[in-house]
Amino acid sequence: MLNWDLSALYENEALLEADLKDAASRAKSLESVCKGKLKELHVNEFLESIREYESINEKLGRIMTYAFLKFATNSDNGGFYAKYQQAHSNIAENLLFFELEFNKLSKPKQEELIASAPMYTYYLESLVEEKPYQLSQKEERILLKKDMTSASAFSRLFDEHFSRLKFSYEGQKLSEEEILSKLQDGDRSVRQKAASAFTKGLKPHQPLLAYIFNMIKTDLASDCELRGYKNAEQPRHMDNKITQKSVDALVKSAESSFSLVQEYYVQKAKLLGLDELYEYDRYAPLEASSASFDFETSKAIVLDAFAKFNPKFHEIATMAFEKGWIDVFPKDKKRGGAFSHPATPSTHPYVLLNHTDTRRDLFTLAHELGHAIHQYLSRGVGYLGSDTPLTTSETASVFAEMLIFDAIKDNLSASEKRSLYASKIEDIFSTLYRQINFTTFERKVHAHEGELDLETFNQYWMQESQKMFGKSITLSKDYALWWSYIPHFIHSPFYCYAYSYGQLLVLALYGLYKKSDKALFVQNYTTFLSAGGSQSPKELIKKFGFDIEDEGFWQLGIGEIESILAEFKGMCDA
Repeated sequence: MLNWDLSALYENEALLEADLKDAASRAKSLESVCKGKLKELHVNEFLESIREYESINEKLGRIMTYAFLKFATNSDNGGFYAKYQQAHSNIAENLLFFELEFNKLSKPKQEELIASAPMYTYYLESLVEEKPYQLSQKEERILLKKDMTSASAFSRLFDEHFSRLKFSYEGQKLSEEEILSKLQDGDRSVRQKAASAFTKGLKPHQPLLAYIFNMIKTDLASDCELRGYKNAEQPRHMDNKITQKSVDALVKSAESSFSLVQEYYVQKAKLLGLDELYEYDRYAPLEASSASFDFETSKAIVLDAFAKFNPKFHEIATMAFEKGWIDVFPKDKKRGGAFSHPATPSTHPYVLLNHTDTRRDLFTLAHELGHAIHQYLSRGVGYLGSDTPLTTSETASVFAEMLIFDAIKDNLSASEKRSLYASKIEDIFSTLYRQINFTTFERKVHAHEGELDLETFNQYWMQESQKMFGKSITLSKDYALWWSYIPHFIHSPFYCYAYSYGQLLVLALYGLYKKSDKALFVQNYTTFLSAGGSQSPKELIKKFGFDIEDEGFWQLGIGEIESILAEFKGMCDA
């Protein structure tokens, strides 16, 4: 199947409406029975109430997954999605009391209830940490009511706008995914024309895209001021269950090794026979004609690699292919990019792709299926426990890419192998260093007093990009506009460093996998993924003997990059 089968969520909209009605009724009932009375509940009664709270939230998650997926594949369903967002918001009002009231309990009472509910321990302990930033129920209700017309409204506008954008190329009207895929073409004139067409397509929309970003920035600043966060990043770090210190150490480690990026691109220019590399040359294949990876070919490679690593991974991925978990190809009004939506523990994840038969699409398939396997394995810890912080949620996806890299590299000719290594190094740079650029760019944007004009957005973007590339790549004036198509800036401010975090963590883990008892590693790794978000990243990663608070930890990942780069240079000198 090449399109989603949403019947695992709902066979029809009558069943969707029935669930909505049931969730609304149960939420009101829970509120009437428990509101103002959590402090009086016996441990068994509390356990019953938190199970009901989780069950209602899971039902709402199922409803919203269905509505969102309908919207993701057809932006004309924006009204449909908005209807259920509003209904969700109304029901969530009746559930607001639960977390707020738990945080008002005395410490001894909280400890008693946490001890009585081992499955919810980490969720409840995390709630307590959020207490300083919670407002009164009345204030939280106002923010909930306003949510649909604040950041989430601008996020929807961004998605709807981009899904309809077309880029004029050689008499064709191409989607964002189709035009960007041409930046990997072996013909430099194709890359140059595609980059120019993309810039020309973006330019008329710059004022709107800048306005959307400014509104996201302003809304986040208001939220931080109301809740008492120290800066715009702090809520993201709290969601990710890591410290500012850990993030700063990550940024510092990455920025201090930008020389690896510059060293690589100097080498690539020589291999391509070019005196000067431009931004549209970054993903140029080293081979004159790059191999095509149609979906069936990519599927076979991924399944084989997963089977060799862990039969359980192969089993889950096979279900994804056979049971309509994946929507594969670009189409009109479909959202760009790729994702794996966790849906709910009682259903299964849904993967969105925009496959255009490039080698990068092979790795994207592996990446998103890595997410899906992680999400599926963590069903056992329940809806509240399966919500995985971004910092560890990127681990399985990037690890899956490494499995594919190892799976295909040894069956290639010397020139193809060198080309693959180049592509892998560029993927690592994109996942690690480019995302750090994004993060430091966001830091500048969110620290800027007042709204930013287009010139300032462009200036900050070029300043941060130049840090990474140095003199190894010439960034044209066109590139100054390319901040405006990055969806994470709009959907999830400060999301991007989680990719960098995941990339370095995976490189460290993969190095361990190659050197250690493989069977034991696979067992520990599967346990790690199955824990979902039921333990902190620090505790989960400690199982492998790593300390994420130690600045030296990040150097393990940097060391692996140096090794891959050295192997590549050896191939170039041969």
